Amino acid sequence: FARRIESMIFRLVSVHLVGAGPGDPVLITVRGMRLLEQADVVIHDRLIPHEILNWCHGSATLIDVGKYPDHHRISQSEINRLLVKHAHNNQLVVRLKGGDPFVFGRGQEEFEACREAGINCHIVPGVSSAIAGPAAAGIPVTTRGIARSFTVVTGQTAPELGFHNLNCQALASSDAVILMMARKNLRAITQQLIEAGRSPDTPAACIERATYSDQRVTCATLSEIATQADLLDLKNPMITVIGEVAAMVDQEQVEWPEEIQQHFYAIEFGE
Repeated sequence: FARRIESMIFRLVSVHLVGAGPGDPVLITVRGMRLLEQADVVIHDRLIPHEILNWCHGSATLIDVGKYPDHHRISQSEINRLLVKHAHNNQLVVRLKGGDPFVFGRGQEEFEACREAGINCHIVPGVSSAIAGPAAAGIPVTTRGIARSFTVVTGQTAPELGFHNLNCQALASSDAVILMMARKNLRAITQQLIEAGRSPDTPAACIERATYSDQRVTCATLSEIATQADLLDLKNPMITVIGEVAAMVDQEQVEWPEEIQQHFYAIEFGE
């Protein structure tokens, strides 16, 4: 009975923008999981934990609209059109996005597109990798006496906008800088920060596939972190942390036993 009531409540809203969390499939919110179980249509990004799609019922329509570096297979306007189209067909639509829908996820654009079409739209926040990524490596983005502020910036922009020149003078006053989607431009960005006055000896860390059992973490100085990432052939998805907090990597946190993570997967996914 409770699930039937829950389904009725969910269907009062046609489109739900759901944050899938930072990567590990068990880090999605309970509400996000329940919506996936009820959804008629799931329109999802590339960087989501695909295991969570197993929660969808057999008749649900799954649409992959993932964007790849320098190649957007489906334009944002087409994604907006899909949301409106399926909602107008009286379907419960889940727009599933990595991390949080409103942190570099273009969630506001999709929210406005739905509202302009007269469609009810609801935001289901997700755990952002901007915070969870460093935490998965034991790095606090704030900690007393070391970092009272942090700034989250994107390392890339839409291809038509060209290279993203950061306001490095402003970043110099932030205790910790979190770079998202910066793998391609990491060397250029770190050089900009040094030229703006950030010490080349500032601690830095890169976290590849944060929160997954196969995550990799490397630490270096600001001047050397791009070279270290190249040597280890780190790939996206990757988070970079710059600031004194980056020196606080907890190796035990990094090497969280895989058998524990697999136990959680077995509970949730029957694996």
